[in-house]
Amino acid sequence: MPRTGDSMRGLAVFIADIRNCKSREQEKKRINKELANIRSKFKGDKQLDGYQKKKYVCKLLFIFLLGNDVDFGHMEAVDLLASNKYTEKQIGYLFISVMMHHSNDLYKLVIQAIKNDLSSKDPVHICLALTCIANIGTPEMAEEIGDEVPKILTSPDTLHGVKKCAALCLLRLFELKSDKFIHAELSSRLIALLSDQHLGVVTSACSLIQALVTANTAEYKGCVSLAVSRLSRIVSSTDLKDYMYYFIAAPWLSVKLLRLLQSYSQPTDSAVYERLKESLETILNRATDPPKSKKIQHTNAKNAVLFEAINLIIHYDSDAALMVRSCNLLGGFLNSKETNLRYLALESLTKLAVSDFSRKAVMKHQETVVQALKNERDLSVRQRAVDLLYAMCDRDQAEEIVGELLAYLEKADYSIREELVLKIAILAEKFAQDYKWYVDVVLNLIRIAGDYIADEVWYRVTQIVINRDDIQAYAAKTVFEALQAPTCHENMVKVGAYILGEFGNLIAGDERSGPIVQFKLLHSMFHLCSNQTKYILLSTYIKLINLFPEIKGDIEEVLGNDNQLRNSDAEIQQRAMEYTKLSQIASSDLLATVLEEMPQFTERESSLLAKLKKKSNTLVKEKDTADGDNTSTQNGSSPVIEERAPPSRPPPPDVNLVELSVELSSAPVDVGGSSLLDLESPSGPAEVPEPALESGTPEDSPVLNNYSAPPAATAPPEPAAPAAEPSLLDMFGGAPPATDPTKVQVVTGLIECNEAAQPNFKAFICSRNNGILFENEIIQIGVKSEFTGFEGKLQVFYGNKSPLPLQGFNTTLYISPKDQPSLRLEGQKVSQLISAGAQIPQTIKATAVSAFGETPLIQISFSAAGTAHNMVLRLPLLVNKFCKGTGMGAQDFFMRWKNLNLPAQECQKVFKAGKPMDNDLVKGKVQGFGFQVLDGVDPKPDNLVGAGIIVCEGSQIGCLLRLEPSKPAQMYRMTVRSSREGVPELLVNLLSQDL
Repeated sequence: MPRTGDSMRGLAVFIADIRNCKSREQEKKRINKELANIRSKFKGDKQLDGYQKKKYVCKLLFIFLLGNDVDFGHMEAVDLLASNKYTEKQIGYLFISVMMHHSNDLYKLVIQAIKNDLSSKDPVHICLALTCIANIGTPEMAEEIGDEVPKILTSPDTLHGVKKCAALCLLRLFELKSDKFIHAELSSRLIALLSDQHLGVVTSACSLIQALVTANTAEYKGCVSLAVSRLSRIVSSTDLKDYMYYFIAAPWLSVKLLRLLQSYSQPTDSAVYERLKESLETILNRATDPPKSKKIQHTNAKNAVLFEAINLIIHYDSDAALMVRSCNLLGGFLNSKETNLRYLALESLTKLAVSDFSRKAVMKHQETVVQALKNERDLSVRQRAVDLLYAMCDRDQAEEIVGELLAYLEKADYSIREELVLKIAILAEKFAQDYKWYVDVVLNLIRIAGDYIADEVWYRVTQIVINRDDIQAYAAKTVFEALQAPTCHENMVKVGAYILGEFGNLIAGDERSGPIVQFKLLHSMFHLCSNQTKYILLSTYIKLINLFPEIKGDIEEVLGNDNQLRNSDAEIQQRAMEYTKLSQIASSDLLATVLEEMPQFTERESSLLAKLKKKSNTLVKEKDTADGDNTSTQNGSSPVIEERAPPSRPPPPDVNLVELSVELSSAPVDVGGSSLLDLESPSGPAEVPEPALESGTPEDSPVLNNYSAPPAATAPPEPAAPAAEPSLLDMFGGAPPATDPTKVQVVTGLIECNEAAQPNFKAFICSRNNGILFENEIIQIGVKSEFTGFEGKLQVFYGNKSPLPLQGFNTTLYISPKDQPSLRLEGQKVSQLISAGAQIPQTIKATAVSAFGETPLIQISFSAAGTAHNMVLRLPLLVNKFCKGTGMGAQDFFMRWKNLNLPAQECQKVFKAGKPMDNDLVKGKVQGFGFQVLDGVDPKPDNLVGAGIIVCEGSQIGCLLRLEPSKPAQMYRMTVRSSREGVPELLVNLLSQDL
């Protein structure tokens, strides 16, 4: 209990009685007696003074903290808030903070009491109120009191101690209701706090500004110069009195300032950057100085500042000297006795390894990192060593590093084996100079850690073998030998079945691997495999009939066996029956056509990289393979392989397109000469790839559709191939697939939207992809969106804020009828029950077929506490989200501008500025909208010119922008021209809303 200035003897006696109780029953009896006494005092006729109320409220608080229910005393606590005595007011605020819920009827009285204390001239009373807000603040409180706290914080008459409380209180209110505190007037006054004379105020203000910067980076850009100035003074100072911590000047503030600077790019002002560079050099120099104290606090404080300075240097990634010095300092920590230092050093070196400035310096420590991988006791440090080896790997060291990782894999902790397997597979793909070596590495992975092999890994090796004619025979021979091992993992059987089904004929000339030997080897494992693998084996058998007609009888005998035809698994039954009929009825020419070799895969994105990104918690960036690799494309990304989807199969529901880390190259690529990593699927197939039945496969066949490669997530289903012969249609006819019950309903139609429920929707136009769509006392709906090319993915999160479950939860998507041909939506259904306090996600995928005008809507319905709720919200899915900036010179710009001279290709609008006409702010808005700002193109320096391309599924729409501000009149004239009619009006209406 806090010290209250007087004894409160009755409270002391009560606590002593509780402590002296011998049993729980005795304690309960004493508590009930005291509760009855307090209740009678509160209800009695005698008026209680402040001391008595304080004493009884303290007893109630103590009883509550012992785990007992207390359902009265709240009014007396509120009464204490009005007292002028510090001890009474303190107890009142303590009771309110611990025991009162914001749904209490007395909450409005509490807010009013807080308002009164905030307007008080007593700084102690103000601090008590601010502390209470920071502890129990609610959105309602932020709305009522939000204007008062900034006034206290920025007032020149406010004491330093009060300012510190006000800054932290405002941080809490901002977290509750961020939109209320984002405006230009407040930002300039908050930035000025960084130059306050009192370092405690600066420390608190720095935490507040850091949070505000994450919400509106451009608004607080002015804090950079002040942060640099303050950091410089701290670093160069040797006597900060109360803020020296074990001979380190204000380490907490230094760390906060360095983190704040990481929110912005390198300062463009040369004077500011030189001052910052000088401070960073001083920090690096002091890291090598002899310690001024042997105490661990001194070391921790010094290293905290050092590592944050190195993070800033890595963030800027521009000064080679600083980055190499940082690398050398971190290398010294690799042999430190402190586990935390070794961990942090490896983590920072991993970030440095992806920079061209410091890559060579990092690679000097390869041997030390390998030793850490072998000898380190701490699992987390070993994992960081794996991350560093992965990041520093290149063509020259690939075989050595992959070998070390394979050796470590055999004894690696089970929790990291799957991620380690992915990294080894990626490195083997990316840097393989010999494709045979890659095949050996993947087969070794399956042998060592077969249980931890993600499907994407063995999918990849089969795709690569298909695309490389020169390794097909070697792959068939190697996998055949691997299948002969005494113990063989099921994933090895999958790879072997797939490759032998396609290329078994290449090794059939050797008696030891003849047709019947291959078949018997595969079939000897049939009874040991799961049903998924049996599907692949059955497909392989029918492929072998095409490759080796001489063993047709042996295979038909297996396919016609009762174990298959009467199997409890319907898929096995169907495959066995259809394959038997196919081999008996189809002619040899037709059979060869249907069962022809898999075609090569076309370019797409790496599924292994996307898989690793989900698994890994590190910040390792994917390195470009341009180092000595003559197969990279013009923009530095690598050509990759796309699987062909069977005609009638939709894309898998769990494909994650927007998390892919490398953009597709626009340059033509020779697949045959590309690097292994380039042979990639978009995000991994949803089903097991099997030997393909390509030409002549009817689209209605429920089984044969599964024989081609995994579906491409980004390509629409290809048109069905015409039936080769009528007999196939007779054999495999069937109904089209039914509607997927796991998909959310998408309706083409109009529905009324509640615009008032989304007051902050405009923020999504230019600057936001993530944020809160809607919130009330029952539910919070947030969104996180990503866009790549003509595709986008929205993750909508539904959080239940109420103490009761939300039942009958359902969502429906609405597209305007005029936009139905232009926009395609697909989403997953969510659970109909959201438990109290729980949150569930919903994934919605969008494809921009062409430019669309209306924002899609989502209807959300549920019931809570017996009351039905229904709301219609706008999704932040706008046509400019598919726009990417493009650069061009002045001559090119005006030539294109003049060519777009049709009336329908231009839209011009003059409108009043709704926000401060700050050049940097407007430039940021235009860039956030999707245009690239073209500097030096317009002869008038205040005018802003931009260019962009709206990427649609079947076309690209070029767009040009000219924005002419008139600051005296506070007006804009915006002109947009586009190659597609109607698009300029869409863009003008959207962008003008946010300006």
